[in-house]
Amino acid sequence: MESSERKKKNARKEDSDEKEKKSGGLGKEIFEWVKIVVSAALIAFVLNTFIIANSEVPSGSMENTIMTGDRVIGSRLSYRFEDPKRGDIAIFRFPDNEKIYYVKRIIGLPGETVDIVDGKVYINGSDEPLDEPYIREPMIPEEPMHFEVPENSYFMMGDNRNYSMDARRWENTYVKREKIIAKVLFRYFPKPGILK
Repeated sequence: MESSERKKKNARKEDSDEKEKKSGGLGKEIFEWVKIVVSAALIAFVLNTFIIANSEVPSGSMENTIMTGDRVIGSRLSYRFEDPKRGDIAIFRFPDNEKIYYVKRIIGLPGETVDIVDGKVYINGSDEPLDEPYIREPMIPEEPMHFEVPENSYFMMGDNRNYSMDARRWENTYVKREKIIAKVLFRYFPKPGILK
């Protein structure tokens, strides 16, 4: 008699445990999915805010280095540990409208002079023009231009000089150091590749 009573108790307990598993199983699975989605969103936020910058280049101003519509990745950490260098491709806030991000090449460094004469760039009054193997084609000569880069600022130009709306044409000519967001490292779409 006792053993049959015990069997019934155990059967009721097993039924109760099974129902609990079924009802808790769905809730537990939903909770696990929510954890995964929240973790992924948090990782993406941290990456995009502190480590990488992702940008689409909407114009041909950097051709043939970066083509219209290319998507590029930049490192936000690069300029935390070193200063921007001449020749770097940078993502920065456009000085005439800081809500917009631009991608251009760093040409003039803080305290330097930049002269553009007969379609060539000269730094600090040098007799030799800047060696620029990355430009798409020779610049069409214009009236000579002279720029004096302030301290803590940079002078930017596109690689497609004849079709680039760059520092030569901006109202606020120079990009302040703190407005440079990232150093562009590579293109990931449509044709992956390292950029120089």
